Amino acid sequence: KLELPNNKIKDLSCVSHMPYLVILDVSHNEIFNFFGFQPPKNLKEVNFSHNRMTKMKDLSAYSCLSKLDLDHNSFSEISGLEQCCKLTHLSLAHNKISRISGLASLHLTYLCLRGNQLERIEGLENLKNLQVLDLSQNRITSLSGLQNLYLLGSINLEKNRITEIQECKHIHDLFLLRDLNLLENPIQVQQDYRLSVVFLLQHLTVLDQEKVTAEEKVSSVNKYDPPLDVVAARNHMTHLVYQLMQPQQLYDSTLPSAEYPYPMLVLTGPQGCGKRELAHRLCQEFSEYFAYGICHTTRGPYFGEENEIDYHFVSEEDFQNMIHMGKFIQTMQYGGHSFGLTRDSIEDVAREGLACCVHMELEGVFSLKKSCFEPRYILLFPSQVEKYKDRLKSRGLYTPAQIEMAVSRIELYAKTNRQRPGFFDNVIPCDDWEEAYQTLRQLVKEYLLLEEEPEGENNRASPDNTSIGVCLFTCSVHHHYL
Repeated sequence: KLELPNNKIKDLSCVSHMPYLVILDVSHNEIFNFFGFQPPKNLKEVNFSHNRMTKMKDLSAYSCLSKLDLDHNSFSEISGLEQCCKLTHLSLAHNKISRISGLASLHLTYLCLRGNQLERIEGLENLKNLQVLDLSQNRITSLSGLQNLYLLGSINLEKNRITEIQECKHIHDLFLLRDLNLLENPIQVQQDYRLSVVFLLQHLTVLDQEKVTAEEKVSSVNKYDPPLDVVAARNHMTHLVYQLMQPQQLYDSTLPSAEYPYPMLVLTGPQGCGKRELAHRLCQEFSEYFAYGICHTTRGPYFGEENEIDYHFVSEEDFQNMIHMGKFIQTMQYGGHSFGLTRDSIEDVAREGLACCVHMELEGVFSLKKSCFEPRYILLFPSQVEKYKDRLKSRGLYTPAQIEMAVSRIELYAKTNRQRPGFFDNVIPCDDWEEAYQTLRQLVKEYLLLEEEPEGENNRASPDNTSIGVCLFTCSVHHHYL
């Protein structure tokens, strides 16, 4: 080991006579010549920081070099390191480097380029072993170029020019990343900056030199991608508060107690799975027992849909006004549009002495489960994905993006069914709508405790049987109809 820091040394030719030198520290001197000596046999660590070097040279003769510190010199480019196969630690802080190059063949685990003139991240894609990267005090505007460095655990980008939170998506898949420093970047003036970054990078433990808490991680998820339970709970609280602000009245579907809920049937499933069509058909065949509950939506009608039959089509402004008037039992967002089921829609059915049949997406189910109602929930599930996709395409109603979104949600329904036993009362494959309806029809008959009558007899139930049938439907799910 030779340590000669903080002197006025200009010539290192004497090192040529030290063949067994392993560690050399000549920092804070006045050296101009880069490695101006014959290479020792096993030189491993060299500190040339705070000198006056301007140009790097070929170091292929220094094959054992593992750590090289060249901070505070005047290098304008990186060169000559291609054969340093054992080099793992390289520091070139506070030089005049404007472009990252010459590092492709190295096995670096630590790289510091602080205080240079870099404007973009490049030339690092082959540094698969890199664990610590310091690019602070440069002019970098994007995190592109880091996305394949899967062993990175620490990134320092303090005092750069990063402005957009979405830049963090470039490092979203670096699952070993624990420490990220974005201090003094324009990105920090963005609204909810810290929560946004924590949300995109859930594996972080330190952000901007401050510990990331578990509470922050939960808050970020609840803000930007809340679980369906959280969304439903928020919606329920909103509707409950606005309902309590309105004049109170007794409804036909009001509960006298928790043991006597109003009978309802909910069909749910991915977009275009046939739940609306099957709900209408069911209500037509079993008109003595069910009526269709019409929901409100802010989307426009599809071909063949009719206002006040399939949906109440309203504007976003009217929808929000209805929320503030406490009209809704449940609401949800899907595809950029709002959907909701009002108490009045349920009441229109209840006043006729019938059970209400409605259809909705999964988010609506979560929301409705927070209410006082206890429907039977039937999941219509497309088990043949390609057939389901072809059906969506053939309808000519959806864009390719909407189709892909609908297909991607099949797994969401399947996962909910797997992880929450009993969440759905029944699951019916809906690859063939006729078969799906016959299965649904049989289920409903079992709910109503109806039996097939002999051929030739009048299948229409009498008024007395109608009320009994509805009562049996509710009893079969441990309910009693009012």
